[in-house]
Amino acid sequence: MSRNLFITGTGTDVGKTFAAGLIVKKLHDAGVRAAYYKAGMSGNERSADGALIPGDALHVKNVSGIPQPIGEMSPYVYEHAYSPHLASRLEGNPVSFEKVREGFDQVSQKYDFVTMEGSGGITCPLDFDREELYLDQMVKRLGLSSVIVADAGLGTINYVVLTAEYMKNHGLPVKGVIFNQCHPGDVMEEDNIFMCEHLTGLLTIAKIKPGDTELEISAEDLMRLYD
Repeated sequence: MSRNLFITGTGTDVGKTFAAGLIVKKLHDAGVRAAYYKAGMSGNERSADGALIPGDALHVKNVSGIPQPIGEMSPYVYEHAYSPHLASRLEGNPVSFEKVREGFDQVSQKYDFVTMEGSGGITCPLDFDREELYLDQMVKRLGLSSVIVADAGLGTINYVVLTAEYMKNHGLPVKGVIFNQCHPGDVMEEDNIFMCEHLTGLLTIAKIKPGDTELEISAEDLMRLYD
């Protein structure tokens, strides 16, 4: 069975998929069998034959170079750029926890390290009309520890503290924070990171600069985050 880690974010478009790609790349380059998994992917384009292209999975695969088939990476792929509960209401095929767990278990049996990415923030609704399933419930039921991805810019103190406190209050272990869109020497961003560490007690795992192609953490330290 694999060692696993969940990647959540302070919201949408903070760089979870970008960070996940660099994480999986670091593991793959270290010579371990690394895999990626996401319960539901929204906002995907269609190919010429009308099939949905799982964009997040494709990005991670291209960045990391892992041989894992795209079809293993997500059981639910939607066209509308909405949370999975609303996208499935419009398109059909609502998220089922049992199907998510089945796919996750299959991937876990084949690979050494599985990086699972969430949709939106930690409270994102995956299904409402049938199971009423939220992202935090799924993470807890799968028994995963998490890393929070946050943008380093204005507003991040509030976003990180609220996310960290919510996860703490709901019994969700957090290993630390990855800050995206970091600009070395930016006084505000450096203070944001300091205040986030001070207010949450969480350590900064890595800082990602625009255009980075490597995660600035050793493979050994990265592997220690996985349970």
